[in-house]
Amino acid sequence: MDFAFTARTQQLIGELEDFMRGHVYPAEPLFAEQAAAMDDPWDTPPVMEDLKAEARRRGLWNLFLPHSEFGTGLSNAEYAPLAEITGRSPIIAPEALNCSAPDTGNMELLALFGSPEQRERWLTPLLEGEIRSVYSMTEPAVASSDASNIETRIRRDGDEYIVTGRKWWSSGAMSPRCRIAIVMGVTNPENDRHDRHGMILVPLDTPGVNVLRSTSVFGFTDGIHGGHAEIHYDDVRVPTGNLLGTEGGGFAMAQARLGPGRIHHCMRLIGMAERALELMCRRAKERVAFGKPIAEQGVLQDWVAESRIRIEQVRLLVLKTAWLMDTVGNKGARVEIAAIKVAAPAVATWVVDRAIQAHGGAGVSQDTPLAALYAQARLLQIADGPDEVHKMTLSRRELRQYD
Repeated sequence: MDFAFTARTQQLIGELEDFMRGHVYPAEPLFAEQAAAMDDPWDTPPVMEDLKAEARRRGLWNLFLPHSEFGTGLSNAEYAPLAEITGRSPIIAPEALNCSAPDTGNMELLALFGSPEQRERWLTPLLEGEIRSVYSMTEPAVASSDASNIETRIRRDGDEYIVTGRKWWSSGAMSPRCRIAIVMGVTNPENDRHDRHGMILVPLDTPGVNVLRSTSVFGFTDGIHGGHAEIHYDDVRVPTGNLLGTEGGGFAMAQARLGPGRIHHCMRLIGMAERALELMCRRAKERVAFGKPIAEQGVLQDWVAESRIRIEQVRLLVLKTAWLMDTVGNKGARVEIAAIKVAAPAVATWVVDRAIQAHGGAGVSQDTPLAALYAQARLLQIADGPDEVHKMTLSRRELRQYD
């Protein structure tokens, strides 16, 4: 594996860092001020449109999508350092570049499995940043850590499919710009547990789609990102042409979507940890306790050193995983994807927690981004598969060697 970044990546890193310094970081307080004043708490602050326009002007748009016919054609290894940089301001930067979840994963699905008609109707406006989308998979009534438990039914009736079920953690659905849901449900109940599911495109204005509420994350509504909705699909009828891929192919498509989604989260988590470490160091240099700067206290120095060690370790594992995905495919990198999905949130949570401690009361207040960073990092020990499921994948791989 060559650790050197390509010339194109180095150029984009420079462009993106300049964009972050000149536009994203300065916009953070204005973004928060506008968000607090919005009549619709689920709408996006106006400054985001300015940021998106500037990002497009600089060519910093749809960087996540490796399919050159739709995106930039960057490999996972090329995208990794760019996603890391956006993780330093995870509320603003990913969306400014049209690289925010769940839209990224949904665009991947449409690019890989969508029909020409589906791509024209939904992928094109998503690529343009004109609309938002929702991935509706997790259910409140079953243990969704095992995706084969999903009970929502997608039943064919002539020229239509009928969708019936209840979902939650359908991120983005509260946004007034959200237009389409990709719903996973059972299409073939008689099949094997991994061949029973399908995915269907459901416009949110379809009769029978009832968006009930949004769940919070440690008290954060994530309103500016469209929240995390609970949705009741009450005998929702859509044309058969809305089926994504094939009946029974939903589980395989979900795995194709979640692999890139997981590594994108991990890339951004490194940036979140770097931002927290930077804030911790600055705080330590500014404050005096017990007669000397906090930076001279042994415990603080241990936190800083340990943070740097952990960040570097997980960055190397993420880069290795990205390289494997590029060279042997997502399936071939399955073990490494599981490993980083456990390691990256754990590192980010640990570093942010230490930064909060170094800040004292300020660390849990709205005066720093640390509380929001912690909430996001801690959530990712559950989202896209809890740690325990990924550890089970890893342990099975190890134990098979001794059969």
